[in-house]
Amino acid sequence: MKCCLGSLYEGEPDRRGRVSWTTNYPKDLDNPPENAESAQYALIARNKKSFDGRRKLRVESIVVQSSLIKIVLGGVLEGYPGITTSLERLEFESPFEPFVHLSDPETKEHVDLLWSVLEEELKKTIREKNDHAAHGVVTFDNIWTIFEPGALVYTREEGHDRIFKLRKGSYGSNQCGRYYTLDVQFIDFDGENFGFGTHVLQIHAFGGTGLIHRLSKVRDALVARGKGPWGLIRYSVNSRVIINTYAFNQFNPNHKVSLGYLRPEEEGDDCDSDTSSIDDDVTQSNASIPLSDDQLLLCTPKLRGYSLRDKKWLTFYLHSIKDIVWNDKAFESPVAPAEQKELILAFTQSQAMNKQCFDDFIQGKGRGIIMLLSGPPGVGKTLTAESVAEAMQVPLYNGVEESLSNILEMNTRWDAVLLLDEADAFLEARSAHDLERNKLVSIFLRLLEYYKGILFLTTNRVDNIDAAFESRIHLSLQYEELDTASRHHFTPEELNRLAEVLLNGRQIKNILRTAQLLTSKQGVELRYSHVDTVMRLRALNARKI
Repeated sequence: MKCCLGSLYEGEPDRRGRVSWTTNYPKDLDNPPENAESAQYALIARNKKSFDGRRKLRVESIVVQSSLIKIVLGGVLEGYPGITTSLERLEFESPFEPFVHLSDPETKEHVDLLWSVLEEELKKTIREKNDHAAHGVVTFDNIWTIFEPGALVYTREEGHDRIFKLRKGSYGSNQCGRYYTLDVQFIDFDGENFGFGTHVLQIHAFGGTGLIHRLSKVRDALVARGKGPWGLIRYSVNSRVIINTYAFNQFNPNHKVSLGYLRPEEEGDDCDSDTSSIDDDVTQSNASIPLSDDQLLLCTPKLRGYSLRDKKWLTFYLHSIKDIVWNDKAFESPVAPAEQKELILAFTQSQAMNKQCFDDFIQGKGRGIIMLLSGPPGVGKTLTAESVAEAMQVPLYNGVEESLSNILEMNTRWDAVLLLDEADAFLEARSAHDLERNKLVSIFLRLLEYYKGILFLTTNRVDNIDAAFESRIHLSLQYEELDTASRHHFTPEELNRLAEVLLNGRQIKNILRTAQLLTSKQGVELRYSHVDTVMRLRALNARKI
C-alpha cells in the first residue's frame, strides 16, 4: 500500500452518453481561467450565449473580488438570506435577486463598476418589474421580482385570512407543471413560548398577467385578531373545550408544535433565523412578552385544545371559540341534604386550594380526593359532580378511555373534576374468573394512589364493592339517607370515643383530611363536630355497603 494519491480521470462519453474512468490525463483541458492574473480584477463576469434574439451574450454569474465592494455590499445586503459578503469568493448568480430587490445602488467607484455590469444585464428585468408594478400586475416568469425576503405575504387558508413573512422564494416543477414556492414563517405558541413556525406556499404557473393585491384592507383586522381570544377544522364541535398547547404536544407527539425561539422585537428580526432550533441560553418563557402589531399580524389563527364532550384533541380557529359562561346557580339543583351539599363543595374547593399542603410518607402519594356517590338512578349523583365543577368553574371530564394514566394526568394539569359515572366495572369485588378485569382494577387502584385531583365515582350498586376501594375513598355518600349533623367541641371523652373506633392508618388519615378540608371551607378551627360528621357519614354508608 503506497501512502500517496492515485488519480483517475473522466473518459470520453459513449454514444449513449455514459462515461467511464481512466488513468489517462485529458489532453483537451484548458488552463484554469481563475488564476493570478484574474485575481487582479475587482469583478469577474461569467458570460454565456444568449438565445433571446436581443443580445449575443448574457451574464450567468458575477464573482466579486474587490474587498471594497464587499464592505459596501455587507451593509446594503445585511440580513438578505443566503448571502455572506465577507467570503473570499463572493459569487452572485443569475437572475441576481438581491440586486433586483435593491432600490438604490451605491455610488462609490467600485460599486459603480459592479452596477455598470448589472445594469446591462438587469435593465430589461427592472424595466418590466416597474412597468408591471405601475399597472398592479405581474407575470409568472417575473413573479420573483415582487417577493423580496422579509415581505408580508397574504393568502386564504381553509377560508381564513393569513399573513406570513417571506424568507425566500424559488421556482420548481413537477408532473403538474411549474410553480413558484414561497418559504414563509408565522408566529405561534407552543404552550410555553411564542416562536416562529415555518410553512410553504405555492403559486402555480399562469398565463398572461395576474393582479397584485395590497395588504392594507386586511392588516387592521388581522392585528385585532392577534390580540383577541383564539374554530375548529375538519370536525364539528358544540361543547366546552380546553385550550392547552402544552398538553396537546405531550399527548400528540406526532403533531407537536415546534417553533424557533422568538426574541423581543427590539433585539432584532428573526426572519432569516434557523427556526428548527432554540437557543441554548433560553431558560425562561417569553409568553409574557407583549407582541408588537407587526408580530400580531403574523400570529396564527389556530389554537390546540381538547373537546370534553368528544374526547378529541383538535385545532381550533380563534373566532369560533369564546369564554365559558358559568352557571353560578348550578349547585342549587341537586336534591340532597344541605349538610351533605356543603360538605361536598367544601371538600372539593378546599382540595383545589390546598392540594400541595397534604402528603403521604411517600412523596406525591395520597394527594387526591376520591368521593363515592351511591344510590339508585335519577337521584342526582351525576348532577352533583357536574354542579361541583360548575361552581368551581373548572372542566368536568366524564368517562374513561383506554389510557387511564393519560386521563388522570390531563385532569390534574387542568385542575378538573373527574367523573367516572356508573363505575361498577372498577368498584365491584374482583373474582377468580375474570382475570382481565382484575388486572384493570389493579392498575386503576395503583394510579389512584398518585392522583392529585378530584374524583367522583357513582354507582347504583354498593353491596359488592371491592375491599381495596374502601380504604381509598375519602368520602362515601348515600343520597337518600343522610342526617343533619350537630356541632360539638372536643373533649377527652370524645377523643376516647374516636380512639376506640377500629381504623387503619390510611382510614385515619382520610378521615382527618376530610374534616380538615371541611374546616378550611368554613374558615374555623378543627372541632370534634367536623370529625364526627365525617365519621357518621362514613359509618352510615359502610353499613349500606
